[in-house]
Amino acid sequence: MNWATNRKIWLPVFAIIVLWLISLTVIVCTSLQRSPVPADTLPAMEKPPVEIPVSITWLGHTAFKLTCQTKNVVIDPWISGNPQCPIGVKDIYPVDIILISDGGPEHVGDTVAIAKATGAKVVTTPEIAAKLRAEGLSRENILFEGSGINMGNEVSIEGIRIAMTGALHSSEIGIPTGYIIRFPGGATIYHAGNTGISADMQVYGSIYPIHVALLPIGGVSTMDAYQASQSLRLLRPAKVIPMYFGTFPNLAPSADQFVKLAQQANSKVEVNVLKPGQSYILKPGTYR
Repeated sequence: MNWATNRKIWLPVFAIIVLWLISLTVIVCTSLQRSPVPADTLPAMEKPPVEIPVSITWLGHTAFKLTCQTKNVVIDPWISGNPQCPIGVKDIYPVDIILISDGGPEHVGDTVAIAKATGAKVVTTPEIAAKLRAEGLSRENILFEGSGINMGNEVSIEGIRIAMTGALHSSEIGIPTGYIIRFPGGATIYHAGNTGISADMQVYGSIYPIHVALLPIGGVSTMDAYQASQSLRLLRPAKVIPMYFGTFPNLAPSADQFVKLAQQANSKVEVNVLKPGQSYILKPGTYR
């Protein structure tokens, strides 16, 4: 049999094989597109029972005060000039710990005045720590002799364990951050800071037993309602409190859309929408 005869026989066979491989590739790719990796690829950390209640008070924008027994943690203490905040600077006393998520004035806020008046320890990045010292805050007020900490660090202050996490955002100074705060008695609170949705959130949900997540939903410089709702599939908290909305005209005016989308994304998560100045109490109990 000569080459011309072989070619007539094998070319059709080869063409059929190529077409079969192309069809198989299309089928496999289509199947992968329709079957995304589930959000629970990494198992969620089992949540220990909460034995000591924690009061969570929203002060507008990203500012919160968390109180567990006699210990008080304030996050992003923007009180003066905050159009949402219903209290004055002195009304926030006493304060034991201040956490700063960003170098912008709406996050640093009244840190210097509060720390000077109360002796609170400030947890922040080295760059923001340097700014605070330049503004007159004593190095004794800032963690690690005024030098600050960085992402990945976990510290213990007054029995409260605080881990600094990453946040997807820009910052006037240093890097934007979030915090995992673990109180004596088992309660764990995640303050996301100013951030977009991130695959890192799935890691946080797998290594920290998050009881309450404080999430931005503004849609400008942070997650919008949809992204924030989808982050619940990654973080898997028991409860969520939205923040960073209604402060300025370009932000989401309310949390209504987030509430609706959150229930669709993860119906197991209880959504609690606060008004500025209103508190939510994480009560003793067992949470999923």
